Order: sequence, then structure tokens, then C-alpha cells
Amino acid sequence: MSLDLSYYSHLVFDNSLTATHHSASRILVSAPSEVKTVNNRLPVTHKHWISPPNALELSWKSMRGGEWSAEILIDEWRGRDVRAEGDHLCMWVYSEDTIVGHALPILHLGLRNNGWGGSVWLHHVIDQLPAHQWVYLTIPFTAFGTSTSTTDYGDLNRVGFRQSIDDQIPHTLYIDEIKVRTLKESAPVQPPSGLTAKGCDRHIDLMWNPITDPNVEYVVIYASRDGATFTAVGIQNPTFHRFAARVDQHGEHYFRVTAVNQAYQESAPTQTISAQTHPFNDDELLTMVQEAHLRHYWEFAHPDAGLALETIPGDPNLVALGASGFGVMAWLVGVERGFLTREQVIERMHKALHFLETADRYHGVWSHFMDGRTGKTIPLFGKYDNGGDLVETAFMIHGLLAARQYFDRDTDDERRIRETITRLWESVEWDWYRNPADPAYLYWHWSADYEWHINHRLIGWNETMITYLLAVASPTHPIPAEVYHTGWASQSEMAREYREGWGRTSAGGGYTNGETYHGLKLDVGVGSGGPLFFLHYAFLGFDPRGIRDRYTNYFENNRTIALINHRHCVANPGGYKGYGKDFWGLTASDGEFGYHPREANPKDDDGTIAPTGALASFPYTPDESMAFLRHAYTQYPELWDIFGFRDAINPTNEWVSPISMGLNQAPVVVMIENHRTGLIWRLFMSNPEIAPMLEKLGFVEDKR
Repeated sequence: MSLDLSYYSHLVFDNSLTATHHSASRILVSAPSEVKTVNNRLPVTHKHWISPPNALELSWKSMRGGEWSAEILIDEWRGRDVRAEGDHLCMWVYSEDTIVGHALPILHLGLRNNGWGGSVWLHHVIDQLPAHQWVYLTIPFTAFGTSTSTTDYGDLNRVGFRQSIDDQIPHTLYIDEIKVRTLKESAPVQPPSGLTAKGCDRHIDLMWNPITDPNVEYVVIYASRDGATFTAVGIQNPTFHRFAARVDQHGEHYFRVTAVNQAYQESAPTQTISAQTHPFNDDELLTMVQEAHLRHYWEFAHPDAGLALETIPGDPNLVALGASGFGVMAWLVGVERGFLTREQVIERMHKALHFLETADRYHGVWSHFMDGRTGKTIPLFGKYDNGGDLVETAFMIHGLLAARQYFDRDTDDERRIRETITRLWESVEWDWYRNPADPAYLYWHWSADYEWHINHRLIGWNETMITYLLAVASPTHPIPAEVYHTGWASQSEMAREYREGWGRTSAGGGYTNGETYHGLKLDVGVGSGGPLFFLHYAFLGFDPRGIRDRYTNYFENNRTIALINHRHCVANPGGYKGYGKDFWGLTASDGEFGYHPREANPKDDDGTIAPTGALASFPYTPDESMAFLRHAYTQYPELWDIFGFRDAINPTNEWVSPISMGLNQAPVVVMIENHRTGLIWRLFMSNPEIAPMLEKLGFVEDKR
């Protein structure tokens, strides 16, 4: 199913993901005026709302000589580039007491890049706000005192309230459903069809048939314990046909849903359905997590390419190559676990392989990002990023080689899959990505227009190890095995400066480390080992157990890095809320202020935990990872959604990511399976090119 972003082109606020305050808000106040804040943000109320389960609370007292401002920001999550569509700002407001018009705040608008969108006194919009009555305000942009011919309200990024008269009286205004709209008639809507429910441990997976009626604004979910008295517990964007309904008691739970149109008229409810929840054992929890995380790559893959999107929600045509390679491995797990049929995945494989065969390539190497409709390169990181990305290509080939071994049956469909994968694998010119002026290394990028301009050598220790392994293993365009040592594990002064500059430490500057962190000696890695994705991306298919090269046993080294990460969070030098033996995992993820690679040291730790960190470390730290899974699932209900765990959470700042990220969801599926059965490790390692590659690189058996 394709991802429709139209909901977000109108959205300023519908609900807060966190319970006490809305993280996408900010408050400024000068005494003696007062504004109620939680962490300098607008509080959230659960007692009044239009769209359940919450709304914003603006409580203030305007005093002479003081000033205050409260702004609601449009969430700028990774991958969101949606313009506001409409000519009116609309919102619902409510008060428990009558507020006379001149005491209402001034409303102002802000645009991207700190642009000004004008302001309007709310008493020009409404004479007074009556008590105990929700009022719908529809304010044309022309009322804000700027020219709509010169002001681009498509760039709207914040809606603010600020002090009007200094009446010295406390007021509280509840605000919900802040949206940009073009006012028009909205036809009545029908409830969703095909509602089903599946009970889990602390939630119920609700699902209905995809909604095609453009008049549906959102779906409302109602829950009941007795099947008679229902309470609205949440809403769902109509793009998605699932909802994860949280429950606080085990047993039978009843649900029904309705649809609401853009005029906020509600449909009749669906039939009532029920499902049972019960305490899950470890295996049931692992299966639950794998099934949910797989959905990112299956239910909302690009409809033309068949491959994964960078983020959900996000750009609906931004296909992410490396994340898609991880997703291919997750599909295989889906078949083995019974989430998908073999026939479904065969059909999807053919679509994906056709896309890969026809997409832009640069000496056989794909770009990091491609347009899912055309296969054309998207230079997301700037004009020089308009060529081949060798690392992302390695992530894709990594997945394809596992799939080549999985689809081993003597049928036309499976033979075609194997043949196409072999053709793609053999056409990657790994040797081209050695800059002739500097052949000791593989290079990350090459562009037909700018050649080696990005100038990024692949130097370990990091996620790029699989690139060197595949380049040595290539049957058609191999690099000499020695480049693994002169490039990946380089001891050169330039390589040392690269590592020391990145890690801001001399430890591990020469690839090997030898320092002790939290009582654990680290063989290889910069500083304390880096973000946890270094242990995941290159090892989804490459099985490091029982072997070592001249530097280390990478399974044991990875386990050490994961345990250092765990012990850092237990020690918690930053004093962050929530950290402990069952809540850990510092890695690259979305964050309150953007994407960032976090790791186990004070300078690279801001209190943000990404579930993929601990969960994709299951093969290395099964006890610690299971403790995280249970704790995160039970103690942080806001962290669980239809695609499993959201990308990240910061309990200290009470922030949770609104997105699912392609790079982080699949490693959870795959590494949990490697922990449980070794499936993807077994498949990848069975490729005939792998054993000779290991021998060339000097890997030997290590029975530690």
C-alpha cells in the first residue's frame, strides 16, 4: 500500500505522543506574567479533547510589565518535507469558564527559516468563548495582516499564542485539532470495514480494510471491558489501517471504530469485536516484535519498487537502498515465521529485482536513495551525492545473497530469482571504487559528474566492514585481499587521524584498541566501540561466531561493545531518566533535534535510547536484550506502535520519535532470528563465494 502524506499537509496538532507535555512546543515567559509549563513546553490534558486521547492546555495570567508566548511547532521529523495546504487556520478551543474576547490571546504564525506569518487578535475572531463548549475557529490567512500574494503559508511551521491585555486574571484554554484547511463541504463517511483484533500481551492489534474515501479525516478507536460501555482511546490517520490499542489488564477486550469526516461528523460504529490478552513468554514476545517490525518493509513498501522507504511517515517515494537490503532479509524471516507466505515474497522479490535491474547504477553500484517510481538517483545529501554509494550497495547485496540461498527450489520463479541476483551481484564493480590515486582503500562514493569529490575512504571500525568482505568475495570484480588490511584496518597516519578525529580519542586510532571500559577490554574499535549499529549492519548475514582474523574474534568483540554500552547506561554518568540494566542501547537514531549516532561515552550520550540498539544486539547479549524488551514494552507504552517500537525515546525530555526508520526496524527482525535459529547467518554464509573470501583474508577457526 502506498504512503499518502495528505494528512500531514494539513496537520499542526492532533495528539501528543507523550502524556504530560507536547514536545513540539515551546514557551517563553517574562515575569510577572505566568504560563503553566512542563519542561518549558505546553502541558497535555486528558480530560478534554476533540480527537482522543488528549489536547493541549494553555493556562496563563497576563500581568502588567510581563510577556508570554506559547508556540506549537509542526513536527519536522526525518524525511518530512510536506507543505501546508489550505487557506484557513482551523482549531477547536474550549474553556471551563467564559473568557471575554479581549482577554483571549493574540494568535500568530511562523514560517520556515524564521519567517513571519502575521498575527490576529482572537477577539476579532470570536466575541467571547463560552464555558463548557467546544468552539471551532476557522481563520483565513488573510486575517493575519500579511499579503497572501507575498507570504507563502505553505511554509507554515508554527502556530503561536501570546499575551494580549494584562487583565491579571488566570485563564485556561484547551486546544485541539489545529489544522490548515480549505473550507469546503465534506460528505458523510462510512465506518471502516473488515475490523479484526488480535490479542497480544499489553496491546491489541486492530486491523481494518484500507480506506479509500478521501473525505475520511481520521478513524476513532473505542474500547470496552464489558462490551457495553465504550470509551474513545485514540485516533488513526486514514493512511494506516492498523492501530495498536494499549490495555492495562489481561483478559477479554472489546473494540469498535468509527470514521470522522473533515467537518468532524462521525459515522456509525462498526460491529463490536473482541480479543484476549495474556502474559507473553519470551518466545511470544520475540515473535510479536519481529512481526510488527517487519511491517515497515511489507505493508508500506513503495508500490512500484517493492522496496523500503527511508522513514514512515516520510517522503513516499524516497526508497532507501541499504534499508531495503535489510528488509529483504526480514522478508525471509517473515516466511519462516509464518507472517508471510513464500508465494507472497517470491512475487515481491520479482518486483524488487526488476526495479534494481532498471534503476540508475554507477559501475554496477546503486545510489543511497532512489525515486521509487523511476529508479532515478535522489542526491539527498547534496549535489555531489549523485552517484554510486558502495556501502549501501553492500547492504543490498548482503540481503540479496541471503535470498539467493533461500529460494533454492527447482521452479521457474525461484530459478529466475537466483539468476537475477547472481547477475546483479556479478555486475557490481567493487574494484572501480578504489580511487586510482589512492588504491589502498575502497571509497564510499563515485559520481560520473564529480568523480571522487566526496573523498570518503572506508576506514574501520564501523558499519562498512561488509563492503570489504563482499569486495574481496566478488567473483567478477574483486579487490585484492590486502586492501582489507591497508584500507579497512589501515595503520597509516591518515587512517589514524581519521579515527581520532571522528572519535576525539587516541584509543583505537590504529584500528586495534586494547583499552578497558567498564571492566571490559576492547580489542577493536574507536573509543568505547562506537554506536551499536556497528555490531548490526555488517553482521546481519555475516556470521562472526567461531572465527577470527589477525585482529580479533568479531563475535566476542561485538559482545564486548554491547556490554560496554549496557554498563555505561547502568552507570549513567549523565544522570538520564530511565537508564539502567533493563533500559539501554545507544546507537544512531532519530532524536529530538535530528538524527545522531549516540554511543557509550558522556559526550555522545544525550539521554536518547533507540530500541534497535538493544534488540538487534540479541545474539551478543540475550539476557540484557530481553530485559530491555520487557521493560520498554511494559513501561513505555508510547514507544510501541503499529510498526513495533518507535525509532527512539528520551525519557528525560519526555520525547518520543514519531517515525519508523528503515535502517533500524529490520535489524531487529533479523538479529532476533539469528539469535533464535541462526537463519540469516546460515543462508548468507552458505554462498559459495564466502568461504574462499574468509580464507583469503586470513580468518581462522577460533573455538573461544
